[in-house]
Amino acid sequence: MSKRMQERFSLSSLAKTLYEQGRRPIVPLMGYPGLQLTKTNIKQNQFNHIVQFQSLSRLYDRFQPDSMFFMMDLSVEASALGLAVRFPLEETPSVEDHPVKTHEDLRGFRKIDILGDGRVSVFIETLHHMRSAFPCPVGAYVIGPLTLAGLLIGANELAIKSLIEPELFRETVEFSYQVVMRYTQALRDAGADMIMVLEPTAVIFGPDQFRQNLTSLYREMVGIFDDIEVILHVCGDSTHLLKVMADTGVAGLSLDSMVDLKKAAEIVGPQVMLIGNLSPIEMLTANPNEVYIQTMEILEKTKSHPPFVLSTGCDLPQDVPLENIDAFIKAGKDWRQESVFKKVEAN
Repeated sequence: MSKRMQERFSLSSLAKTLYEQGRRPIVPLMGYPGLQLTKTNIKQNQFNHIVQFQSLSRLYDRFQPDSMFFMMDLSVEASALGLAVRFPLEETPSVEDHPVKTHEDLRGFRKIDILGDGRVSVFIETLHHMRSAFPCPVGAYVIGPLTLAGLLIGANELAIKSLIEPELFRETVEFSYQVVMRYTQALRDAGADMIMVLEPTAVIFGPDQFRQNLTSLYREMVGIFDDIEVILHVCGDSTHLLKVMADTGVAGLSLDSMVDLKKAAEIVGPQVMLIGNLSPIEMLTANPNEVYIQTMEILEKTKSHPPFVLSTGCDLPQDVPLENIDAFIKAGKDWRQESVFKKVEAN
């Protein structure tokens, strides 16, 4: 293994270092806008690791972010288990069927090793390329165990079964957790510095339900993968869950644009890294000047929270104007924390 592969980068350490210099890491959750630079489609990037890496590499060279994730895809693990997934050329995949109705249905999936799946291999190989090429922290996405359980059973059915069939609910979430851990281990071995767990289904839980069903799983994940950073992302307004999310011990929380970052910082305290949270819709529809102003507003709102990473609230769609990403990056580079410079000048 090369020295480069043996090294580990830390996004939270980078955030601390840059905070002391008066700025923030700039890490938009982007992957699909790279299709504009390689003139490829979504399906080509999801089925070919060379194509996906080229799209990411062009993005990195164009924008020079402080960290990079590969492309976000919530269907990878479900597809590897054999669920019916629709793969349009120009849209992200979607799971079409939710086959688990009984304990017996679930047992049929236990013999499957998702690391034998071709699309899983694409993302692992993409990460290998990223780790070798990018001189910055590189990250991967995995689906959350609750969300994968929702794809197996159906999100609405999952909520119902948590109340009327708690044993099947717990068994499905536990099985999904083991699938996620298997994939996470492979991504860690491929050189990931951080894993962002995408858990959109958790937004339907209250704090007590989250604590009862998910906290121990995430704490265990953090303990097992103690040489990489685990980041938790819950879509939508997750304000009601912020305290229990932070209590899992994850390195950071990636927050959607609906969450007030100033309030989030007050809830989780100064030790938890916050990542976010300009709206992807604004990035898609606003003009560059509006993007610049909104980005500056986020930076001002979070100026008192030391471990903060400037990012988007979720993954950017492929048609986001590249000029808007330029404006986002420029705002991040232009902003400086005045109190830090006053301290430097005083010394």
